Amino acid sequence: MITNKIANKTLEQLEREGVFVFPELISDTEDLVKEQLILQSINDSYRTGNVMGFIGCGNERLVIESRFSTGKNDFFFQYLLERVLDFPNILDVDTDANQDRRLYSLLLFLFPIYLTTALRKGAYKTYVRNQYNNINVKGTVNIPKHISKNIPFTGNVAYSQREYSYDNHLMELIRHTIEFIKRKPYGNKLLFKVKDEVKLVIDATPNYEPYDKRKVITENKQNAVRHAYYREYRALQYLCILILQHEKHQIGSGMRQVYGILFDGAWLWEEYINLLIKDSFYHPMNKGGKGAQRLFTGNIGLIYPDFISKNNENRVIADAKYKPIDNIGNRDYLQVLAYMFRFDAKEGFYLYPESNTQDGLKLWMNSGSTYEKNVTPRGDVSVTKHGLKIPNAAKQYDDFTARMKANEKEFIEILEVIM
Repeated sequence: MITNKIANKTLEQLEREGVFVFPELISDTEDLVKEQLILQSINDSYRTGNVMGFIGCGNERLVIESRFSTGKNDFFFQYLLERVLDFPNILDVDTDANQDRRLYSLLLFLFPIYLTTALRKGAYKTYVRNQYNNINVKGTVNIPKHISKNIPFTGNVAYSQREYSYDNHLMELIRHTIEFIKRKPYGNKLLFKVKDEVKLVIDATPNYEPYDKRKVITENKQNAVRHAYYREYRALQYLCILILQHEKHQIGSGMRQVYGILFDGAWLWEEYINLLIKDSFYHPMNKGGKGAQRLFTGNIGLIYPDFISKNNENRVIADAKYKPIDNIGNRDYLQVLAYMFRFDAKEGFYLYPESNTQDGLKLWMNSGSTYEKNVTPRGDVSVTKHGLKIPNAAKQYDDFTARMKANEKEFIEILEVIM
């Protein structure tokens, strides 16, 4: 069974076996770590974490849905993908398709994101060995080729030269992926979002030939990007290989190979909340290394609060939590209170998805000690659990979207009042 192959395995293990993880695993992330278990076996049952997505092995498929799934449709997962990553409604597009086709669609829609991220480093450049046959000999003479091409001697010499070039195995792989996506009905629309990046790749690969695809894929499998500076290209390389191999439904070739795509639900929720409150809050991002803060002088104590209010006179700290209200506690309290103390904030918020109609909960900081029997609420420091209600009775995705828009408006209005 597929559950036996992935149960009690970490994200890092599954990634090595062929599962694509988005966003990629980064050591300083707090929400999604390499040691996290996807499916943890407990007695006769299984427990999942923050991830959502699809995993396959042989002829078996496993769908990991959000806790807001209605059984047939996971509108909430789709809504997060649409809002955060600008994915079209795959659930409607692929209503009659199997899970492999849904997986394939997700891989295709990720391509523009990974292409943009990688090309921020500029076009990938590395050494390649080019073959020449002319009079300007600058490299190693290729004797067999010289004999076959230049006898009787005409003045040319066959030779090869190692050169630093943009037109290499990886850029060719990206080019093949672009040309492949172009042939899809929605391909041009998908690539239009990254037209400048596409042009850069095309300009950098003048030696592109369609019939070289299999050779290019093999070369990239054998020469994975390893340099830390090009980490973004390593993820793009893997994605391109998955897309091109899936053309013949070969992502999971072999009955033992585990494959699929998993999304960090906590990251999606945090980025979604940012879209709602970004006008009022700064948003440090640990995965992107942006907006890092320090607890102490001397550049000591790296922290990434989810949200810091832009109002520095009445500072507020907010933390996005992809968990039920009753599961927010202990370490969550300590973390936000530490951030509040660091930024002289009197108010803190937990912004979480609410599955029922439960109202928010405001907690006042205590003063005093149980030893002295003088514990009382301070009245000036508080943390509030403020939930965004997720519709659970929608029959169609359009209905779900309309209800979410109304709930978002209420969520923001209440937040502004209680801040």
